Amino acid sequence: MKQTSILSYWTARYFIILCIGLLVLAAAAVWWTKQQTMDSRLQTVELLAQDIADRLSGTDGTVVVPPDLTRLLQKRSQYFRLGPGICLIVTDMDGKLLYASDPLTQEDLPNKLNADLDQAREPGIKAIIAPITYLDEKIGQVTILQPIRPLTQLHDVQWAFGLSFVCLALLGWLTIYLLSRKLSRPIRKVASAARAISQGRYDVRLDEQTKERELGELLHSFKEMAARLKQLEHSRSFMLAGLTHELKTPVTSVKGLIFAVKEKVVQQEEADEFLDIALQESWRLERMVADLLDYNSLAAGVVRLDRHRLNANALLDEIVYQWKLLQGDRISEPVLSLPEQTIFIQGDSLRIQQIVVNLLNNSMQAKHPDHPLHIEITLTGKSGMAEITVCDNGTGIPESEQHLVFERFFRGENKKHAIRGLGLGLAFSKLLAQAQQGDLSFNRSTEQGTSFSITLPIAPPS
Repeated sequence: MKQTSILSYWTARYFIILCIGLLVLAAAAVWWTKQQTMDSRLQTVELLAQDIADRLSGTDGTVVVPPDLTRLLQKRSQYFRLGPGICLIVTDMDGKLLYASDPLTQEDLPNKLNADLDQAREPGIKAIIAPITYLDEKIGQVTILQPIRPLTQLHDVQWAFGLSFVCLALLGWLTIYLLSRKLSRPIRKVASAARAISQGRYDVRLDEQTKERELGELLHSFKEMAARLKQLEHSRSFMLAGLTHELKTPVTSVKGLIFAVKEKVVQQEEADEFLDIALQESWRLERMVADLLDYNSLAAGVVRLDRHRLNANALLDEIVYQWKLLQGDRISEPVLSLPEQTIFIQGDSLRIQQIVVNLLNNSMQAKHPDHPLHIEITLTGKSGMAEITVCDNGTGIPESEQHLVFERFFRGENKKHAIRGLGLGLAFSKLLAQAQQGDLSFNRSTEQGTSFSITLPIAPPS
């Protein structure tokens, strides 16, 4: 498809639409003006016919045609601008021709009027009738044959409409052109900046100042997006380096340990210990790869979730019980706050357990060294959604890292040096929650602790 600029595209099409609209309006206005003018002039001709009829009534009850009737008709037609071709006919009660402004005989009268002498036979001619009366009795008739075309000729009005049309069209074109240029300028700058970003240049400058709120929001949002992409690109490179390091470390360890055993650098019990360490590193590497595969599969929509109607109260109680068994006496049991009324949710119990256990493990890893860890889990339900809140009193997440907690492969500085992993836990948990028509959100984090919330849809009544 051949493409053109917004300025040319909008200006041309809107100008065509404007011209079509103006033409339709002009045609309607001209037609309406002609109709009104013709009606007004026909009323004028009716008044003229009645005025002439009043002049032809004699004192003895006969029709008297004054000698200056022709001159009177000419003066009146010029004054009222009735145009050429007007014809005045005077007849008595029997239809006898008494006067005609045009050369006309009694034999020619049927060619001009019908038998009742009230309709014109020629097309384009309008017959205006006015009775001649004497003592309220009709003694004759005045008929004016008026051509219709002169009544609708409005040369001055047509010139005025034509000039107005041209002026409005030029004004409309100028308005559309200026408006299109005003709108296309920031869009062109955004398009140019987008091309620069696609080429890897994130330091774009959009200094365009605009009074339009929408354009201002577009420019501001695009600048924020460019800054965000720059930050994400930097984070991606940094996280990829960290991911490579996390995967390379166990491989290097396994390789070194096995090489030491193979070359008999260590023997007997020490060799067995080296092999046990190598096996543990292999298992750790396997778990990392499995986490990475699970995340990619869920992000691609391959992982299937089984959604059932679940008792959220009982499910959380079981999850907390199982997790506490694995921790032993290292921490106190989490405080579980459940509502008196049972809440039923729609979801996959195993996936919900993954999310909650991941949050509990993160809380345990954030344990403050100076005081015991306290974890509280609260279940509430409102607006068709159940909310599970996990709060702890750990060391918290630094403010500079809080907006990155759900980024793939991101690991905080404190956690990076203390615990090995890929940084997929929260990102994977958020995907699991969203796949169940819910969400995982970060609430707050301070030096007094951190809070996350899981929302899941409440199941309909069984």
